[in-house]
Amino acid sequence: MKFGLIFVNTGMGSTPAGARQLAQNAEAAGFESLWTVEHVVVPSGYQSKYPYDKSGKMAGGLEEFDLPDPLIWLTYAGAVTERIKLGTGILILPQRNPLVVAKELATLDAFTGGRVILGTGVGWLKEEFDALGVPFADRGRRHDDYVEALRALWTGDRASLHTTYANFDKCISRPVPANGTIPVVIGGHTTKAAQRAARIGDGFFPGSGGLDELRTAFDAMRAECAAIGRDPNEVELSAGGGGRDFDELCSRVEQLAAMGVTRVLLPPQPGERLLQMAEGLKTRFDMEV
Repeated sequence: MKFGLIFVNTGMGSTPAGARQLAQNAEAAGFESLWTVEHVVVPSGYQSKYPYDKSGKMAGGLEEFDLPDPLIWLTYAGAVTERIKLGTGILILPQRNPLVVAKELATLDAFTGGRVILGTGVGWLKEEFDALGVPFADRGRRHDDYVEALRALWTGDRASLHTTYANFDKCISRPVPANGTIPVVIGGHTTKAAQRAARIGDGFFPGSGGLDELRTAFDAMRAECAAIGRDPNEVELSAGGGGRDFDELCSRVEQLAAMGVTRVLLPPQPGERLLQMAEGLKTRFDMEV
């Protein structure tokens, strides 16, 4: 089982010193990956429902909190570490220019020796899309066109693409990723997200919901794979972990493993507690670096 840390660019990881310490502690403890979250802006008084908390609000209802840019945070973390993988969990791709994102991610991957994982999704905060001037209703199709654009540009060849939302001809983008491409993990808890993961994802991360919700999402992904003739084992499954204590966390990890999950993402802990958690996971599970 792989174990990573998510929400790393919030809280203790939202300052330069905190980010450095968290990244280095996570690597020393043996965690496989670091995962950022993203919002460019948080429109005050937003009415969109946050899908990963019963309150419908993120960050416990807080609106004013530091949330560093995910790609800049990962660049900083990559510069102070040597091995740990650098993931976005998730990048709201429809809000960004895909040609710029292709360059940013390929550069980061090349400079860190192939450590980048692109977790991407369509977003949920309509008011943020409105503030950015990006249509909310078509974000799904826009996202999928952008993923196609990224992969075309990462070849380093003269790339051309003519779709509804990505239109360019004979464009060269270099450097290329260290391993020729970057894994794309599709985030989202809906049936559409599960189907998207089956169609275009290298992985699927439906979040940290209840076990029944996760099982439904994974089943939907597998059903779509069957419909399009794809081996569902080609789609790596990740899910959020947690619990009131370590035993409850381990119980959840065991149940996730039974569903086919091979990566569990956990919230970060202060230094010594992080090391203790890692040692416990190594004892209970085959913790894969």
